[in-house]
Amino acid sequence: MTYREHIEILKDDFDFEEQGDSIYLNHEDDEARLLWAFHRPSGSHPHQVGDRNTDVAIMAFNHSRLGALERFKRLNSAVIDDPDLRRHIRNRSRMLFRALVDNDFVELLEVLTLFPVFIDQACDQMINGRIWNENYATAFRASQFLEIAETYINDKLIEGVIRRLKPINTYSYDEAKDLLVELSAQAQKLHESIKGHYVIEFEKWIEREKLHPLQAIVLQKQITHLKDFHV
Repeated sequence: MTYREHIEILKDDFDFEEQGDSIYLNHEDDEARLLWAFHRPSGSHPHQVGDRNTDVAIMAFNHSRLGALERFKRLNSAVIDDPDLRRHIRNRSRMLFRALVDNDFVELLEVLTLFPVFIDQACDQMINGRIWNENYATAFRASQFLEIAETYINDKLIEGVIRRLKPINTYSYDEAKDLLVELSAQAQKLHESIKGHYVIEFEKWIEREKLHPLQAIVLQKQITHLKDFHV
């Protein structure tokens, strides 16, 4: 009986996954572990993503239900280090970066710090990926991303990053004031394009909101401070 035939038989048992793990998870035969990474009903086992055999690790990575950060951290490092092997996870990693980019950048930055070889995919999704969630990045994290992606920076990438910042027109006066105070305090750490974006958008916002002169003065002081750090 082949491994595939045995797995098909096990599918009828209520504890199919438990039995399969006990038999195939650490099986000495690479083919057996490879098949189990594909057929395991709740996705490949986390342990398999780091399998010593790169074929098994690739299959497990592509069929895993782990989050992006955990999946990349567990992946057999040989797959990450070899461009030819990385091709086999490119479609799945593209989907993972699509989700990472459409979030607050916390996990995105951690993944790229640990595995900078994927920066091209992150940039591609930053430019071309749709925005599905309102989990906006902060100005500081957006700046950190641009620092990591320095060699890839162009107008489209900057535009993609700015799209991940919370739109200014959604802010109340108090929220705008608090954000400007925060931005001014971080001015030296912010990327020039991020500072420039906020200077322009807040000046438009002040004009559009028709604030009381005293309120406008309070905000304009913070904008001026931000400008002083913007080349």
